[in-house]
Amino acid sequence: MPVTESTQGVHISTDQLVALEARARDLSFVQKSRSHQQLAGRMRSSMRGRGLTFEELRDYLPGDDIRSIDWRVTARTNKPAVRVYSEEKERPALIIVDQRINMFFGSRRSMKSVTAAETAMLCAWRILGSGDRVGGFVFNDTDIDEVRPHRSREAVITLAGKIAAQNGSLEAGFSGKPSPESLDTVLRRVAAIAHHDHLVVVISDFDGHSETTRDTLLRLADRNDIICILVYDPFLLDLPISGDIVVSGGGLQAELSLRRADVRQAIGAFARDRGRELRDWQRQLGLPMLPVSAAEDTAPQLRRLLEQASWRQRRR
Repeated sequence: MPVTESTQGVHISTDQLVALEARARDLSFVQKSRSHQQLAGRMRSSMRGRGLTFEELRDYLPGDDIRSIDWRVTARTNKPAVRVYSEEKERPALIIVDQRINMFFGSRRSMKSVTAAETAMLCAWRILGSGDRVGGFVFNDTDIDEVRPHRSREAVITLAGKIAAQNGSLEAGFSGKPSPESLDTVLRRVAAIAHHDHLVVVISDFDGHSETTRDTLLRLADRNDIICILVYDPFLLDLPISGDIVVSGGGLQAELSLRRADVRQAIGAFARDRGRELRDWQRQLGLPMLPVSAAEDTAPQLRRLLEQASWRQRRR
């Protein structure tokens, strides 16, 4: 579906996603443990080997490369000693983008699906700009599109095309069946690729998350860096006190009379329960979860959230 002025915020095109490259350049991402920057590119490897930075001098152990022996120290101490270096290691990134029908909702600036698309491309351009390989998975209620990590603009543009294609297929007249379990399906695909030292960015509203979702993310986090970006719409947090609205979940529509206090209270209770559920789930996970609103411009939010994460990290 072509994006026109009338569909701005409802759908997003490949060209619009590619154009986000300029807005990604000043993003600063902080790494939680293994390097100084989370999405800033190359990570400091925990592996030891012949690299760029001297780390320590230690006794020779069977299996050590004899080229790493420091002969001067060995002669002085009469014990073989080796010089150990830490080496920089490439970290491929996988960006997971939710384009299910539950993401096709927005009350102000854009649909959650559009905000998720923008967030994904800001991350992709920033990672590529730092010299790492970028790929990802784009999924909806029926399909999963995969782009293998490559260090090229073509790979990022291909990812943009996959996102735009799935985004353009979302419509209010959705006649299929929503598939909450597709979140777990795509995470299993990710786990089959990201065995270790990947950066995995999951961008979703996490609708339909389950114990399986939690367990898969925790397994991934064992040997990879995981960032969860929660895309939400603030409508339920700030309901109008009058008027009627029509909402759609795809094929069905319902009218809500917001002038009635009991209707507003019921919706408000649902929103609070949903928020509490996600906060509890985040605490169980113990993983970074950055909330991005579909009602605000995406890039400034992402920049602000990452700066806050950096400040919290420095305090630790």
